[in-house]
Amino acid sequence: MKTLLLHVLALGIASVACAQGSQGQEVTLTGTLQGGRIAIGGETTGWVLQYRDGTGEHSVEVVLPQSALVQATSGATVRVTGVFATRQYVERGAVRVFNVARVEEAATPGAARFPQLTVDQLTPQQKALAEEILKVSSVGIGGPYNLLLRSPELGKRMFALLDYLRFNTSVPRRLNEFAILVQGRLWTSQVEWLAHYPLALKEGVSEGTLADLKARRRPASMKADEAAVYDLCMEISTTHKVSDATYKRAAQYLNEQQLVDLLALSGTYASLAMMMNAVEQNVPPGVTPPLQ
Repeated sequence: MKTLLLHVLALGIASVACAQGSQGQEVTLTGTLQGGRIAIGGETTGWVLQYRDGTGEHSVEVVLPQSALVQATSGATVRVTGVFATRQYVERGAVRVFNVARVEEAATPGAARFPQLTVDQLTPQQKALAEEILKVSSVGIGGPYNLLLRSPELGKRMFALLDYLRFNTSVPRRLNEFAILVQGRLWTSQVEWLAHYPLALKEGVSEGTLADLKARRRPASMKADEAAVYDLCMEISTTHKVSDATYKRAAQYLNEQQLVDLLALSGTYASLAMMMNAVEQNVPPGVTPPLQ
């Protein structure tokens, strides 16, 4: 278990990178612990977390709770939850550390909860659905389809819904793709962001708007209709209701059918993100997760 803790810290998930810039905010990290050193004079915790994010390899001193110290093993892979903080040392001055509140064993690297299906593994019912998916999917039968193929009747009906919401909706394509990315960012859905970011750019959403959204900021450069869509989608998703003011702004740019289609799109992509997060469905092998 001790080694497992250490290894999770080294691997580092995208959330680790986010934590670097949000001191005091609780985050969950996965990576490899390296430790076993003697802390002399309190100048080191004895443990270091090694992790990777979009900018490369990093490490940070880790302060483990007493309950974890007896189990911690150098090189172990773990999932830890805590906060980044600054510790003041006499000799080294201010040092950035990660204060761990909870420690869990992490899944063995590469062990998927839902292993990726291949076409050769599919039943005739699954294969018929896969043939339709492969005509339009940028992730093949990966991403949400790796889940939906497990329930092919649901998958067939969900695929038909997605066909409408993506290609036949009444909502303008630019706003539609933007709304998908709002859900992708809310749920930290790596697959949704990877698939729809280039489509949103192609449809005319600015790089600056998407950069702000990716960084969890309300985009400063949104067009007026994008701002109305953003506020509506964020408000219903985070407060589970919509204020009169937010509704009236959205209704200035979208008619009743478009509002219904937009809300259905948001709920559907939240459902897809929920399913993928639950089984830890990630981006294809060799692709760096885009979100922190």
